[in-house]
Amino acid sequence: MKVEVENQPHCVATLNIELPPEEVTQEWDAIASSFARQARIPGYRPGKAPKRIIESKFRKDIQEELTKKLVSKSYHAAIAEKQLRVVSLTNLEEVEFGDDRSMRFRATVVTAPEFELPEYKGIPLQLPSLEVTPEEVDAAVERLREQSADFVDLTEERGVALEDFAVIDFEGTVDGKPISEVAPNASKNLQGGKKFWLRIAPENFLPGFVEGMIGQKPNESRTIAVTFPADFPVPELAGKTAEYTVTLLEIKQRVLPPLDDAFAAKWMPEKNLEELRVALEHQIAHDKEHQLENARESQIVRFLNDLIQFELPPELLKQETRSALQEFVQRNRERGVPDEALKEKEQELIQAAAGVAAQRLKTNFILHRIAEKEEIKVTRQDVDERIRHQAMHHNVTPEKMRHEIEQHDGMNGLIEQVLLAKTIAFLGSNATVDGAPQPAISEPVSETK
Repeated sequence: MKVEVENQPHCVATLNIELPPEEVTQEWDAIASSFARQARIPGYRPGKAPKRIIESKFRKDIQEELTKKLVSKSYHAAIAEKQLRVVSLTNLEEVEFGDDRSMRFRATVVTAPEFELPEYKGIPLQLPSLEVTPEEVDAAVERLREQSADFVDLTEERGVALEDFAVIDFEGTVDGKPISEVAPNASKNLQGGKKFWLRIAPENFLPGFVEGMIGQKPNESRTIAVTFPADFPVPELAGKTAEYTVTLLEIKQRVLPPLDDAFAAKWMPEKNLEELRVALEHQIAHDKEHQLENARESQIVRFLNDLIQFELPPELLKQETRSALQEFVQRNRERGVPDEALKEKEQELIQAAAGVAAQRLKTNFILHRIAEKEEIKVTRQDVDERIRHQAMHHNVTPEKMRHEIEQHDGMNGLIEQVLLAKTIAFLGSNATVDGAPQPAISEPVSETK
């Protein structure tokens, strides 16, 4: 087999592959013999028809099967021979057969960028502490108290004060026009509302709104001026001054439940306050472990990206940008953002998606190169472990999880995730924290893309 490689800009290469007549003839004869054994030709017993008749009758079929076999085989052999890091096959030109039965074809591929790896063992890390302090447990308990709070009517006669909760009717205007007309796409809370609950706290809600309500009494109406900053995200209101007519309906006070075993039992039936604190401590410790893994991964990735520079294949960058953009759109739709609002932010979304795509591609190329150098492989056990983990997360059996992954052609993607995660784990195990080597760590649970 003869292979010539034409390197082109932007990580593109063309392979000119030529197979000698003897190799093509050998495969041709094998395929023709297979046809002869199965063919039914009038006047001949099965398998006894002459070769020339078989080749004449089935020439097109033989050539198609020959092409399918030899192109795939020789393409992969050519990549191995030239030691190309092929990322994708972008074009395969029509196969040509010579009169001497030689075979030629051209394959255009995208290759991985070439770059030098820096020293990647001993990456310096600054990781958060895993220690859980009593103050953190106290704060977690207080958050549960706030979620369990009751709101009662104010009994004393006074105006609204800080840390009260006000129930109000309000409506905003700009230059005498309702905000609903000036900025129809603005959120309802900017336009106005009925029986709107507002916590009276500094800098809460709109600029100067809460401050303008201090001392206001039930059934009293006030006009409060709100000046929006120049960079306010609603263009029609940016830099403008709005007037809000605010009527105070009720003043509520938040009453926190006492810290006792009855409070604990509301969150953990049949448990006392001390047991609740222990459970919260375990949860905080688990969260800190997850945060530490995220910090380790992000710092490793940032360290490598800062040291290594190379051009990304434009075609791959386009594909990855489209994928990232679809993810952005889907996440925003799930958050309830209407398509009209997404359309208005289209260019911003595309720009953000391009940045994410470039980061992903660059990181993946670097991690793949390290995995190649360190001979990090994905085993069947690794894949089974990841599938079991995903099955537990989705509360399904591993068999069902595997079937769903295979049904959506996701196995290659899963193997990719495992390889990158194992490489991150390898780098983390060989990193240093404040100058001290890291102990061996297991593969991160997070799915690096």
